[in-house]
Amino acid sequence: MSNPQPEPPIVDPAPSKSGPRVARLFHRCVGVVGAAAFLSLLSQLDVLLGAQGLRPVAELIARARAQELGILELPTLFWLSSSDAALHSCATLGALSCVLAATGMWPRVCLPLAALLYQSFAAVGDAFLAFQWDNMLVEVLLLSAFVPSDRPSPGAHLVMRLMLFKLYFESGIAKWQSHLGDWHDGSAMTFYYETAPLPAPLAWHAHHLPESWHRLESWFALVLELLIPFLIFGPRWGRLTAFASFTLFQIVNTATANYGFFTYLSVTLHLFLLSDADLAATAATLRSRLGFGGTGADGHTPAAAASMTVPDIRRRLQAGALRALSGGWVIASLAGAAVHFGGDGALASAARPLYGQLSPLRVANVYHLFGHITRQRIEPEFQTLGEAGWSGHDLHHKPGDLRRGPPLVAPHQPRVDFRLWFYGLGHRRGLPRYVRSVLEKLCESPQVVQPLFVSRLPAAPDAVRIQLYRYHFTDPDQRAATGAIWQRTAEAVVGPIRCRPR
Repeated sequence: MSNPQPEPPIVDPAPSKSGPRVARLFHRCVGVVGAAAFLSLLSQLDVLLGAQGLRPVAELIARARAQELGILELPTLFWLSSSDAALHSCATLGALSCVLAATGMWPRVCLPLAALLYQSFAAVGDAFLAFQWDNMLVEVLLLSAFVPSDRPSPGAHLVMRLMLFKLYFESGIAKWQSHLGDWHDGSAMTFYYETAPLPAPLAWHAHHLPESWHRLESWFALVLELLIPFLIFGPRWGRLTAFASFTLFQIVNTATANYGFFTYLSVTLHLFLLSDADLAATAATLRSRLGFGGTGADGHTPAAAASMTVPDIRRRLQAGALRALSGGWVIASLAGAAVHFGGDGALASAARPLYGQLSPLRVANVYHLFGHITRQRIEPEFQTLGEAGWSGHDLHHKPGDLRRGPPLVAPHQPRVDFRLWFYGLGHRRGLPRYVRSVLEKLCESPQVVQPLFVSRLPAAPDAVRIQLYRYHFTDPDQRAATGAIWQRTAEAVVGPIRCRPR
């Protein structure tokens, strides 16, 4: 029996070179993330945007027509039809497109199609789809069209690394500019785990780590987002350092808070910090340990990938189009950064018109995640009045029952639960439209909002109101004695609102 040949050394002479193995894995991973996003939205469409929902799309389109808005002001396919059937069809088609991309079928067609469909929902989703990761999904799905899976493409790889740089570095600038100074003095992470919008199971434990550790976490976040992003464009050791640092950061985020598909989408972008050789070596190690042989992990040998070619003229046309589109994307991204981080300077003023024109399209977004950390958690409890008095109704994923620990629900994002965190913080500014709509539905058609609540809603309450509570995690002694995860004190009451007799 002959001795096995040693693995060839990992050679990465061109750090910016895009490999087809990385591209194929990226397409499949972003397809999975996109499918999860569409399916999560699909499960909530009726209560959020349906004809009987909290913010009906049909009503928004009718108002847009009355105001004579155009496709550039409201870029959505739902101008054609805003029926519930159209909403469900678009969400289903978006999920199917992402599934096809995840299986390797026409990813450079399916993923941009999914971007168009998701953009259509984001444009009409009101507060429910106003999160930065909704914009990020549209942007990444569109950029996926630049990345060929049959040949190296250094330019496409560079664009995706610039996207990754933008995500982290802009968030670092936002932290540096925090008006609270909480990342500078190290206090940000002493509040973060307790006040995150939807904590995850490990949040209680992370909150009770020593204060000195939380200060180190705060300062490390600044290093992670302001310095490490420059390693994205460095040699292999630098890119692997960035990959490990960013990925560990997102693992901690996933374990301690629910941010829908955001952390998974971010890790998918991390793939561009690896080379084909890195993936080949990892696949070979896994095959060896699992006792499998055959080709690479994605079903293609490196030789097969290298043998795929396109005519020179087509390649040149594609390269020219990529340079033009990516150049426009870079300019638009810089304009957005100037507007958000440039204050009242001349550069920000000059960039504002371009940014204003492009921002509704979500093709070149600005990211300022966790710019500062809120220091309090105020949660609304919806209550109904019946013969037995006022009764509270817990939402599935919000603090309610003090013994119920934070759940792990990501990549699903319960949009109403998440959005109510913002209402709690700003409740003195009045009722947002969707909160008023929840109250109206509790009175008039509780079956519409029943999926949001744990307990059965009364069919005909006399009145509704909101009781606001300030929440804190219990300390270890309190938890041991009572089993409670949370403790709360009453803050204020909004209402009551009398329901019309039926």
